[in-house]
Amino acid sequence: MEEEAWLVVGLGNPGAEYDGTRHNAGFAAADAVAAEVRANYWKQECGSLVASHEWDGKQLYVAKPQSFMNLSGVPVSQLMRKHDVPKERLVVVRDDMDLPEGSVRIKFSSGHGGQNGVRSIIDRVGSKSFYQVKVGIGHPPGRMPAADYVLSRPRGEAAELFESGVQRASECVLCFLKDGITKAQDLFN
Repeated sequence: MEEEAWLVVGLGNPGAEYDGTRHNAGFAAADAVAAEVRANYWKQECGSLVASHEWDGKQLYVAKPQSFMNLSGVPVSQLMRKHDVPKERLVVVRDDMDLPEGSVRIKFSSGHGGQNGVRSIIDRVGSKSFYQVKVGIGHPPGRMPAADYVLSRPRGEAAELFESGVQRASECVLCFLKDGITKAQDLFN
């Protein structure tokens, strides 16, 4: 029996200038998922960095699209075609300004909520029928523009909340893949 393939995509922007920014919560969570399942070798594939490994009876592909966030749908749809992953086995991990810092939510068939990477994936896949793990990054302080906020690096207590959220997102993904959506929602939402 062939293992079912799952694609876990962490959203972010490539390049050192974006490392550690709130908008790269998905990349950080993808790194944590890959480390946990021992998918230690990253290679370029379909415009993404991809690590793959068999885990819990599944063929797991963990990807970090190397297009910029707003174009994430192109490499994601290419990876889905290449590895024969249906949209129902796609898990997208991304930042969410509407959730408190450090919180995590998993949803199926959720909208993009203004997140352009998710908007791009919905456009390219032609559906919103996939899973999203949302990492709360909170709202910008005062009159700070949203773009400046998401592209900034959290400091102090905010950095601790960010790291906690990234780690919880990774745990949420693995809980979901092992035990299903209800268990993951009970534990993380």
